[in-house]
Amino acid sequence: MDEMWFVSVGGRSYGPYPLDQMRGFIAEGRVLPQSLVGQPDSESLAPAGDDPVLGPLFQPAPVRTSAISQPLKAPEPAPRRFGQDDATEETSHIVVIADMKSGSINGMEETLFNLGQVSQVMPQVWLLATNRSVNGVRNALMQKLGKIDMLFLVDSTHDKVAWHNFGPEAESRIRRIWARPRDTERKAG
Repeated sequence: MDEMWFVSVGGRSYGPYPLDQMRGFIAEGRVLPQSLVGQPDSESLAPAGDDPVLGPLFQPAPVRTSAISQPLKAPEPAPRRFGQDDATEETSHIVVIADMKSGSINGMEETLFNLGQVSQVMPQVWLLATNRSVNGVRNALMQKLGKIDMLFLVDSTHDKVAWHNFGPEAESRIRRIWARPRDTERKAG
């Protein structure tokens, strides 16, 4: 069987991923030498740069010189981090609703204010204008949530929702309501 790795981000494990996928994450900058990784048969995590198989993948490719001049290329976009999405040029308007029971609201608010323009409209309810997707906002905020905290986001610009820490029954109801066919609504109205 091929070797597999988990990637730990903010105390959460993603994976396992085969070597080819890990190569892709490293090439995209989503897994860095200091990213914590582990294999399914091991209980410990270590920096990816110290892994005997992954470590060499971080070495820069040898520089090849050429006598032929090359046209300048546009700079490549900044690398994506694991578990985050790329920013878009379009502004999303997102309603952020939190049920913070663990007392970690200050860290979540600080992260929220770093994502864009924010206005608190009620206790634990904010309006956010950002260039991140609703999933990107959720991924950034959930890093600051405690185990019993809940988060629900509505992207009014793109008609999407995202949430964190709801039970299976609630998640099923949310999916059923949000995924209803739009044609049925128009005919009924």
